[in-house]
Amino acid sequence: MKVKTILVSQPEPKVENSPYFDLVDKQKVKIDFRPFIHVEGVSSKDVRAQKVDLSHYSAIILTSRNSVDHFFRIAEELRFKVPDTMKYFCQSEAVAYYLQKYVVYRKRKIYVGKRTFTELSPLIKKYKNEKFLLPSSDKLKPEVPTVLDDLGVHWKQATFYKTVISDLSDLRDVYYDILVFFSPSGIESLFENFPDFQQNDTRIAVFGNTTITAATTKGLRVDIQAPTPETP
Repeated sequence: MKVKTILVSQPEPKVENSPYFDLVDKQKVKIDFRPFIHVEGVSSKDVRAQKVDLSHYSAIILTSRNSVDHFFRIAEELRFKVPDTMKYFCQSEAVAYYLQKYVVYRKRKIYVGKRTFTELSPLIKKYKNEKFLLPSSDKLKPEVPTVLDDLGVHWKQATFYKTVISDLSDLRDVYYDILVFFSPSGIESLFENFPDFQQNDTRIAVFGNTTITAATTKGLRVDIQAPTPETP
């Protein structure tokens, strides 16, 4: 069956050169963007309840732009002036680039991984005497604590924001040829909103091994997946 409509379970890209727009132009398909999940910050009171004192840490591990936003939000709410000596370990270039929203890049100690958390670990290991804080969501990838524990560094995870399922009830009677997912939470949201969802001819596209597992566990047929050796 020819693909005419695609629903991407993320916000619409803000950059003009997104490959999605090339897909629209070249393949003449309709692509809608709708976040299946969204992020809500926890209060500074909740952070304090986790026995977090920001002054005890000399390094921050940032795995996403959300972690950047919510670290600095909590710091401001707690009236904590982030010292110029603070070290920032960013999982990717995109996260490091986003950090410039809050700090003067050239004047800070910023260490950047390639893409995955495992690829960031050699940089963390170089500075194993630092005290690391990991501000994250309530849904932390299992590899993260495993990697940090294996490195033997002094670290603490704290929930600064939560992943919340979005209300998609207005999509109940809307049909798409392809649904695109990027996280297990997106799959969870689909079935939370539509417990009786039947895949039928809808194609499911997923990114990431954990998302593939979540989809197949729910009985979905995965038609398009990445990464693969052919499409890394």
